[in-house]
Amino acid sequence: MQIVAIDGYNARCTAKGEMREVSLFMLQDESIAVDDFVMVHAGYALQKMSEQEARSTWVLLDEILAYDPVLQGT
Repeated sequence: MQIVAIDGYNARCTAKGEMREVSLFMLQDESIAVDDFVMVHAGYALQKMSEQEARSTWVLLDEILAYDPVLQGT
């Protein structure tokens, strides 16, 4: 997700049109700023990542979600 606002250890993040409140507590030793990209799980930013890494991850996740075993005949 991309950070759009930071308030202490909390951030407002966006990805694919969705906004979420995300805790930055796990990254308190990192230099985090607005417009940075972070990997988020269960409401916590787990890792800072580059824009390219974020986009590549979304492509892979979209491929996983698009896979339908019924349509694939498996």
